[in-house]
Amino acid sequence: MSSRETYESLNIEPKPIRPHILAAATVVFGDDYYAGRRETINLSGFVQLNKWPMPGFTHKVDDEGYAQFGLELISAPEVGIKGYSYELDDRIQVLSNPFLPNSGHVRQIVPGKNFPAEFYIRRFGILESSTMRLAHRNVIDINGVVDNVPPFKKPLTGPYLGTPRGDGPFEVVPAPNVAGGTTLPEAWYPADDDNQPVGLTPSVFFAPSAGPCMSMLVDPTMIMQVSLEGAIDVEVGGRTVTIDLAGDYKQAAGIEILLFGPEKHGDGPGIQAQISRIAVTGHSHELGGRVMLRASWPKVSGGTLGEGTEDSLSRVKFPGELHVDTEFELVTPSGVLYAANPVHVSGRLNGMEATGTELRMGGADAPLVTTEDEVRARLTGVRLAMRDAHVGEHAAVNV
Repeated sequence: MSSRETYESLNIEPKPIRPHILAAATVVFGDDYYAGRRETINLSGFVQLNKWPMPGFTHKVDDEGYAQFGLELISAPEVGIKGYSYELDDRIQVLSNPFLPNSGHVRQIVPGKNFPAEFYIRRFGILESSTMRLAHRNVIDINGVVDNVPPFKKPLTGPYLGTPRGDGPFEVVPAPNVAGGTTLPEAWYPADDDNQPVGLTPSVFFAPSAGPCMSMLVDPTMIMQVSLEGAIDVEVGGRTVTIDLAGDYKQAAGIEILLFGPEKHGDGPGIQAQISRIAVTGHSHELGGRVMLRASWPKVSGGTLGEGTEDSLSRVKFPGELHVDTEFELVTPSGVLYAANPVHVSGRLNGMEATGTELRMGGADAPLVTTEDEVRARLTGVRLAMRDAHVGEHAAVNV
C-alpha cells in the first residue's frame, strides 16, 4: 500500500448520524433464565450517533498504525427501538441509559486501511413496557464489522449469513454492517428513578440466541407505521378456520413498511419495499388460544411499490401496486410455526397516508412447520386492512 489511510481522508461531516435501525432481541421472561418463556422480538426505531469530528470526539492513530475515531449512542425521548411482545402482550422499548456513557469507536482492522472496520459500542440500556422499567448491571458490548460510514445495510438483505429457523438457542453469524451483543446473557432488574437496578431478582434476560441484541442501520426514503385489522385462514386438524387479528401501531404492533427509492438501493429504477415488522394478535381455539402473526427476523420480507420504472418515490402514481413476498411466522401457546415458503401479499396504496389499503394473500398456500419441519397447519388466506397510520422519514420511539 503506497499510502496509509486514516478516517480523516473520508471528510466525515461534523454532525450526528440519525438513521432508522432494525433490531431483534431474544428475550427470556421471568427470574429463571433456564425455565423462562423465550421469545425473539423484532424491534425498530430511531437512533442518533454522535461522532468525530463533532466536538468532544477524537480521531487518533496508535503506535501500531491503527486509526480510530470515537462515537456515542445518545439518549433522548424520541431515540430508541420498539417492538411488540407476544409473551407480555405489550409494547416494549429499549432506550439508552441517560446516566451512563454509551460510547465506542470505529477502528481499523488492518492498520492503514479504513475498511473493513470494527464497530464497537458499550451499551447501557433501559427496557420499558407499560408496567415495568428495567436496567442491567453489566455493560453489553455491541460489536460488528462495517464497510462504510455510515454503516448502512443494503436494502432487502438479511442480518445473518444464512437463515436459521426458530428462536434458538443456536449460534448466528452476522452479515457485514450488522452488530450484535457479545456479553450475553444479561439480566435486567427493576430500576429506580436513577435507572439503577434494584434487588437480586431479575424480570427479564437478553439471551445469546436468535436475535442476540442484533441491530443494523438502514436508510429508507419513507417509513410507514400502520395499524392493521383483518383475518387469516388457517387449515388445522383437517378443517379451515378464520382467525380475526388486529394490531395498533401506537403499541408497536400493526405493520412497519420501509420504502427505498433508487437513490437508496442503487439497483436501478423502481421503489423497493420491505415489511420490517408485523404483529397482529387474535384467538384460535384450534391452535390453543392467543396467537400472533409476525414477520421473520432472519428472512427478509421484500418487494416493490409502483410500476418499477420510477426514478424516485415522488414519481409513484397512486393508486400504486404494493407487492411483498412475506416471511410469516405464527406464534401460538404451544410454540412458533414458520411458513415454509414466502407468502405473496399485495394491495393498492391510494397514497402515502396508507389508510384504507387492504393487503391480501395471493398464490400458493404455505405449510406452517415447526423447527423440525413437522407440518402443523397451513396458511391459506391473509386479509389485513390498513387503518391509522404514521408516515415519515423517521420512526421515533415516542410515536
